[in-house]
Amino acid sequence: MEITTGLLLLSVGMIAGGYGTIVGAGGGFIFVPALLLLFHMDPIVASASGIVIVFINALSGVLGYAKQQKINYRTGIIIGIGAFPGSMLGIWLLQLYSSSYFYVIFATVLVALGIFLFAKNSPFKIFPKKSTTSVSKEQNTAGKMSIENPHLPIKGLLPLGFLMGVLSSYLGIGGGWLLVPILIYLFKVTAHYATATSIFSLSLYSTIGVISQIFYSNIDWLTVLWGGIGVIIGAQIGVRLSQRIPNKMVIQMLSVLLIVIGFRMYFT
Repeated sequence: MEITTGLLLLSVGMIAGGYGTIVGAGGGFIFVPALLLLFHMDPIVASASGIVIVFINALSGVLGYAKQQKINYRTGIIIGIGAFPGSMLGIWLLQLYSSSYFYVIFATVLVALGIFLFAKNSPFKIFPKKSTTSVSKEQNTAGKMSIENPHLPIKGLLPLGFLMGVLSSYLGIGGGWLLVPILIYLFKVTAHYATATSIFSLSLYSTIGVISQIFYSNIDWLTVLWGGIGVIIGAQIGVRLSQRIPNKMVIQMLSVLLIVIGFRMYFT
């Protein structure tokens, strides 16, 4: 690998690590499209390398968020338990269905989720002000209780974890881009606690994807080396910046990025 290619991967990794840690998505949803679009990497190799990057990003992010005491460990562990079998299924599906299906599924999910999140957090107040105020209060209450008294239902978290595992291993981008909105809108957790908990759960269930991809020998280790250094640096920057970013802006950052990446994937 040429040094210029390595430096480009390092730069992409820093951006992915910083942005991904702030929004709780692990950075893979930036890194994998970059591998596909900039480096023309095979989708299976890109996905496999991406899940390793997600794992490295998550570990780095957990170290930072743990110091801020924003992680709901109980929720993260339950989601991680549910995600283990889902991760195995995702790896199996990736071996059977990839290429054109990979792009279509990836793009459709990203655009749909991005539009939903943008509408929910639009500065043009698409939704009634009263409803927005109610959600805000519930989020503040949930955020306050998320560490002291975490009582999110196990029966809801286990299947959610299973879904996260499938998506994480199949797409190679982690499941935080979907987990964070679900924690916020269904379980009424504040954005900062949701992102921190998402990063923690990613550090657990992405291990299955990493181990499986090592077994299948799909990983480009030079890509992981350069990108991994980048996401480690970026994750620490993201953790520090997250303290200065309002909850609503975190969701807006996630929604805009999902829409842009999703539409770009349709034209590859």
